[in-house]
Amino acid sequence: MASVVQKIKLSPSRDIPFNKLVLSQSNVRRVKAGVSIEQLAESIAQRTLLQSLSVRAVADADGNETGMFEVPAGGRRYRALELLVKQKRMSKTQAVPCVVRDGGIAEDDSVAENDERVGLHPLDQFRAFQTLRDLGMTEEDIAARHFVSATIVKQRLRLASVSPKLHEVYAEDGMTLEQLMAFSVTADHARQEQVWQNVSRSGYDEPYQIRRALTENTVRGSDRRAQYFGIDAYQQAGGPVLRDLFEHDDGGWLKDVALLDRLVTEKLKADAETIAAEGWKWISVAVDFPYGHTEGLRELEGKPIDLTIEEQTTIDALNAEHDGLEAEHQDADELPDEVDQRLGEIEAALLAFEDRSLVYDPADVVRAGVFVSIDSEGRLSIDRGYIRPDDEVTVAEPEIGQDADTSSTGGQEDTTSVPGTVISVAGSPTEPEEDDEDVTKPLPDRLITELTAHRTLALRDALAENPAITFQAVLHNFVLTAFYRFASSGSCLEIGLRPPTFPTQAPGLRESVSAKAVEARHESWKTRLPKSENDLWDALTALDGAAQACLFAHCASFAVNALYEPANRYNQGRVSALGVRTRLDHADVLARSVGLDMVQAGWRPTVDNYLGRVTKPRILEAVREAKGETSAQLIDHLKKADMAKEAERLLDASGWLPEPLRLVDVTSAQEQDGAAGPSLPEFLADDEDRDNASDDDRPQLDAAE
Repeated sequence: MASVVQKIKLSPSRDIPFNKLVLSQSNVRRVKAGVSIEQLAESIAQRTLLQSLSVRAVADADGNETGMFEVPAGGRRYRALELLVKQKRMSKTQAVPCVVRDGGIAEDDSVAENDERVGLHPLDQFRAFQTLRDLGMTEEDIAARHFVSATIVKQRLRLASVSPKLHEVYAEDGMTLEQLMAFSVTADHARQEQVWQNVSRSGYDEPYQIRRALTENTVRGSDRRAQYFGIDAYQQAGGPVLRDLFEHDDGGWLKDVALLDRLVTEKLKADAETIAAEGWKWISVAVDFPYGHTEGLRELEGKPIDLTIEEQTTIDALNAEHDGLEAEHQDADELPDEVDQRLGEIEAALLAFEDRSLVYDPADVVRAGVFVSIDSEGRLSIDRGYIRPDDEVTVAEPEIGQDADTSSTGGQEDTTSVPGTVISVAGSPTEPEEDDEDVTKPLPDRLITELTAHRTLALRDALAENPAITFQAVLHNFVLTAFYRFASSGSCLEIGLRPPTFPTQAPGLRESVSAKAVEARHESWKTRLPKSENDLWDALTALDGAAQACLFAHCASFAVNALYEPANRYNQGRVSALGVRTRLDHADVLARSVGLDMVQAGWRPTVDNYLGRVTKPRILEAVREAKGETSAQLIDHLKKADMAKEAERLLDASGWLPEPLRLVDVTSAQEQDGAAGPSLPEFLADDEDRDNASDDDRPQLDAAE
């Protein structure tokens, strides 16, 4: 005989006046969490009570009902209703819908109600907010009614706008919320789906990798061009911007690069035309000039504009206030915040007066020029007062407005003339795209030259910081000149600095750590030396030995040439006398002597400076050397562009260097070169070598000393 299924019986519901309800001690919730009581009360005021209270009748000692009901489940709703009564927004006799329980355990009911409650899936919330928006509610209205910020509502709406196909993947736990956030950078559903298909297959599906794939071929909002022209102005000109609502994006990504470049060029030309009113012969304009672009040009000495009586009065007042504040608080262990802030304001104001514009001789202005560019912070950079060699006129002055030589700007140029001034706008030289061949090819000559340009600058900086080695290097030059060359110049000392130029500009060379250090050191010495060369000897005599040594090292460092230059006389053959090596070998000697480390000098492999310029086997070889075979296998299936980007990430902070930048070990170098002689003459030896020298060698050692 079949068993009878017992039917369940639901607890009855009834409306109970609020003043007949009390909070039960059986309610298990003790810790505050989630929406506050105040917010819940506001929600009830807006929507009324959406969920009944679970109550039990209160009995007296004899087991008889008292007419009161306790609330073991729904305590927060009870407290919210209680708050509304206190605020006189609800009557204390207001009927409250309740479910009356008479069996089971009260604590069990309370636990079950909280445990079995399931919050909305995030995707449901995204779509719900979108529905409310479609029904006419503003983002602020949605935020106010659901007790979140307007920013959160905008984020949820942005996630709701992601491709429905990706929503399905997310709903099935095929991607994380962070990955879905990354896709919200763009509203292009087709592009979102394409990128997901690529990254999900390759395994390179981290949120930052997704953002990078979606924003390639764009310009970051922190780029100097975007900062200079202004993102708002770019948008007003019709330029689209991608924004990330979930992470700091430095102003987003500007999609229309061609439009941005055109707008920046037009603004730079307008600024140049304003400067042209000063009467300069030529103005060279570029977003950024290469390192050393002023070499070979004579820089004019300008004089600061004279201060007006009002400005001088202001300076005197600021100095007096500054001295008064310092005297007043000279015994204080720590300055009050307002005093410290005021001192900073005074110092900034005084610095502004010191950094005023310069005035140049009108006779020089008509044959000199200006470089106009954008600095790394996006500010207009104006570098006035440079005369080209062709304009150093001794017989006849050329006409003002004559076409100027634009060789120092590099690349293609758009030349515009205004009355009295030639304005040339430099373009970026194009570089041929390298074939993506799956064979290991020798490094291109141009790439080696660019890499060794970085090494040359770093070696200059290292040599300038090591006067002892610099003295030895120049002494080496002295000895070669005195004993093994015939000097025929008109000078009584046949030695000179011939700073080499860089035939190709390596990416990032001008803003490298080494370049900035060399430039800062040069400017520091420039301020200490006299303006007239006639006063130079006396000024040098006044320096102590340490200062002379440092200046000597700085000047000598400019002669460093560790550049690889293909098919020229410097790297053909060997110098035979006393086994002196070639110029590049001698650069290795100096690098070992000063302990040159290109990693510490700030060089790291990027797509621009190395990885995008070599073949795929070279990229894999770099990753394999730095991170091991496992890391190389992670990217060996990628196309070259993606492989280069991932290799840049893998090699970051690894300390890996390409061969031209590595510090060559002297033992391995000699093994490769065979029985080659030492890099420096043997009589330039250390003390131990001097002690072991033969009598025939001692005269040479004495002469060298």
